[in-house]
Amino acid sequence: MISPRTRGRMVLRLRAAGIRDERVLDVMNQVPRHQFVAQALAGRAYELVSLPIGYGQTISQPWTVARMMEAILENNPVPRRILEIGTGSAYQTALLAELGAEVFSVERIGPLHHHAEKLLTRMGYTQVHLLHGDGSGGWAEQAPYDAIVITAAVPCALAPLYRQLRPGGRLVMPVEEEGRQHLQVSHWDGQEARISPLGDCFFVPLLTGTVSLVSGEC
Repeated sequence: MISPRTRGRMVLRLRAAGIRDERVLDVMNQVPRHQFVAQALAGRAYELVSLPIGYGQTISQPWTVARMMEAILENNPVPRRILEIGTGSAYQTALLAELGAEVFSVERIGPLHHHAEKLLTRMGYTQVHLLHGDGSGGWAEQAPYDAIVITAAVPCALAPLYRQLRPGGRLVMPVEEEGRQHLQVSHWDGQEARISPLGDCFFVPLLTGTVSLVSGEC
């Protein structure tokens, strides 16, 4: 049994590390991160580190998740509809839903997608919609979105995603250039994007296509 005080200490560390949006800190204090990692790693769930979730993927470190949500929310109300590319562990999916958004999340790895479906259903998140598919093209059928979050590194902004974003919306993503990665937020006015840096990061690369079954690591 992991005490809520353990989660509270993580939030205090996030605050000390510069996370200021109380909405973000509040939901990170509510959502049990240990539910989104393997039981063997549950004791490390509230450290400010990324952790493996199988299939060569990780659950992002809490500071990075918090910073991405801050970028979506900065000087804004909670977006009504958010597209997440890369469901992964579904931790960020749950946090976005806890904020009050309707979340549309795409995952290319079948076993992760199915696990996320079961977990989020069990936890009662009814405003989350999951798709097993190639996230590099977004989820056009459900567009437009007020914000888009990419949870894997890309070499540049993906043009189809801007077409799925409302004017005034934001696209938050890790970008890899010359072997280094940084987070950035793109403010989209319907014609052009104004880009602001958010700091260094490390994510697995965004891959195209889908994987239904994965042998070996699980």
